[in-house]
Parts: sequence; C-alpha cells; structure tokens
Amino acid sequence: MSAVQFIVEGGQRISGSIRPAGNKNAALPIVAATLLTDQPVQLHNVPRIRDIETLVELVRTTGAECEWNGPNSLRVHAKSVQAADLDPQMCARIRASILLAAPLLARCGTVTLSPPGGDVIGRRRLDTHFHVLQALGAEYELGERFRFTAKALTGADVFLDEPSVTATENALMAAVAAKGRTILRNAASEPHVQDLARFLVALGARIEGIGSNVYTIEGGLPLGSATHEIGPDHIEVGSFIGLAAVTRSEIRIERAGVEHLRSTLMGFERLGISCIIDGDDLIVPAEQSRVIQSDLGGHVPKLEDQPWPAFPADVMSIAIVTATQCEGMILMHEKMFESRLYFTDKLVSMGARIVLCDPHRAIVSGPTKLRGSTVESPDIRAGMAMLLAALCADGTSVINNAQQIERGYERIEERLGALGARIRRVELSAR
Repeated sequence: MSAVQFIVEGGQRISGSIRPAGNKNAALPIVAATLLTDQPVQLHNVPRIRDIETLVELVRTTGAECEWNGPNSLRVHAKSVQAADLDPQMCARIRASILLAAPLLARCGTVTLSPPGGDVIGRRRLDTHFHVLQALGAEYELGERFRFTAKALTGADVFLDEPSVTATENALMAAVAAKGRTILRNAASEPHVQDLARFLVALGARIEGIGSNVYTIEGGLPLGSATHEIGPDHIEVGSFIGLAAVTRSEIRIERAGVEHLRSTLMGFERLGISCIIDGDDLIVPAEQSRVIQSDLGGHVPKLEDQPWPAFPADVMSIAIVTATQCEGMILMHEKMFESRLYFTDKLVSMGARIVLCDPHRAIVSGPTKLRGSTVESPDIRAGMAMLLAALCADGTSVINNAQQIERGYERIEERLGALGARIRRVELSAR
C-alpha cells in the first residue's frame, strides 16, 4: 500500500449535490458470496476502494474469474474453485478476508487463512465466527493460521454469542449451503447484512427474517446466476451530514437510502443538526441551531453507539468532530471498540476542547475554532473525521497516512472537490 497525503485548505464553504458510494460493508461479503455459485454474477454500484480491490484479488487466487466491466461494475464467475490457502499478506490487509471462510468451506470443504487485518481500533474478536461455523458442521484448527474443514455443512439452531456483523454474514453464507433448516438468533441486522441476505435470495436461497435479529434459512437449494446492485453507504451519508455541519454549508445527498437513517438523524439532531428528507434525497441546510440538546432537567446529554438499529459505531468519529463546532457539552460513549477514541488527541492539537475520560468515553465542549495542523489518519473513520476537521479549520492541514481513508471512501478528494472543498492528494514515493 503506497503512502498518500492529503493537503487541505480549510475554512471554505461548499455546496452542491453528492451521491454516496455503494456500501463498502455490503460489497465485501457480497463479493465473497459470489464464490457460493458456479454461475456468473454481475454486481453494480461496487465502490472502487482499496479494501474491495484486495478482496477481489483474494477471490481471484481461488480460481474465480473477476472482471471490472464498468466504473463500479464487477463480474465474477466462480465456475471452478480450488481449495484455498489464502495469501497471508493480502489477508493481513483487510478484516473482510475472514468472510471467505464460509463460501470456500461450502465449495471446497476446506480453507486455510491467516488472521485478518483491518483498522486498529481495539480487539475485534473472531470467536463468534468459529462457534457458528462449528455449529453448522465445520471443524477448525488454531495456530499461526486458521484451518477450517467440513465434510458437510448441516443446518442447526444457532444463538450467536454477540450480534457480530461479519460473523452473521459468514453464518448466512454457510447456512445457505448447509443441508436443512438453520435458525440464526441474536444475529446482526445492519443494512449491509440485509443487502447480503437479499443477494443470496437473488441467487436462489430461501431466507426469512431479513432486517430482524432472527433469520430462518432453508439451506441446500441450488444457487444460480444473479445481477445485484449494492445499496448506498449509510456511513458515508453520515460523513456528508457532518461535512455540511462543520463547514456551515448546504448540500444535497442524492439517493441517500433514507429508510436506514433514523438513528443517524436522531444522533445529529442531538447536536443541533437537522436534515430535510426529500424523496430518497437528504438535504442538509446551512442554517442550523448547532446547539447541543441537553437531557431533561438540563443534564449533560450523551450520544452512544449500539448495535443496529441504534446509532452506528462507524459514525461516532464524525459526530465527535461535529460536536466540536456545536454549542454546549456532550458525553460521547463509544461502546464497541476500546481504541477508536484515541484519535481525539489529534483534534485537541487542532484546538478542540475534548476530555478523554477513558478508552470508551470522551466529553466534547464547543464550539471551538480549529486551526490547521499536521495530523495522521489512524483508521478509516477517524481519518475521515480528521478530513472534516481540516476542512473547517483555519489555515492549511496535512493529513498523513491518508491511504487509510481511501480504504473506505472512493475518490473522496475528487468528490468533495466537486462541492468546492480544497483537497490536494499527494502520493508519496517509497523510500
């Protein structure tokens, strides 16, 4: 991965319309699920980002044909798939490599992969993946690498020990291939999980309970060909709401997938940021109260993330930056990852008033005038938050390690530049 730097001139108003890219967290499991069928699959609205490109390369190593036949269109034909010993270096780049476990077990009966990579935002346990696959008939060996084997996958009544998104996705893919009925309880139901389930149904699977926490899957049915369009990324929509809020600008977010935004909009309303729903578009007006809404009795309010359909964890970093530009005090409670809030020290260096209480809680007091600085992007979401901070700061900022942002946001400097943002992308030569 080559190093990338963003040079950002802050303090500019923006305006215009922007369309969110396809949901990264839906595209990843759907690309993995193309291995379940030996028939060709056509995917549209696939974001061309680093994590997707890495997963496509991993899929190619199994013998599947993958072709980008449009700017955001991907054709996959896994006519024949070889028992895979997946490349450790590619697995280490993305957490989504674990999503290949279920489809390769289904097709080959065995798969060996290295521990997945991804954002360094705290411990991200994999236990639920192993428990679910074991419940459906797989065996596994742990060591420096993970080896899964299954003579046959068989349906079962499974209770997930946590509503893990990626474990639910692996479970859905394995259950579709398993003989008999599977019931998944305490499953994740995020929009990207729903999108995967709908794709599996398009292939010929029978799944009930999509959008709930209990899925019933009639497995072992023949799977065929399908054409599927990835839904809009609700996390990117949350990022654009924050962008408009901190730059005091009006933007229209086209085809925003408003049916999945209720908790996100409620969270921003607590910060004094309101949006207008116009059909499937979302308008963020420039004129906002930007006054943090106290709890009843005048108590300091709290914004916390929780499993879907509550406020999404991946929007928490964006909300923190937004809160620095709003009047009042709020406690931000990041429940899910113990290292995600460490990026706030970079905001403090830019002038934000933030007290990091512990790895999960931060108090933000605003509004504060941010100043340009040289900072680093520690992960995808914190990196996007730093970009928003730089865009509303006085002066010029340099964001190092910006390739982390590009893992999750497609051509972000071009797309925001079309709105009037001043971002220059610099690719640094390797030393």
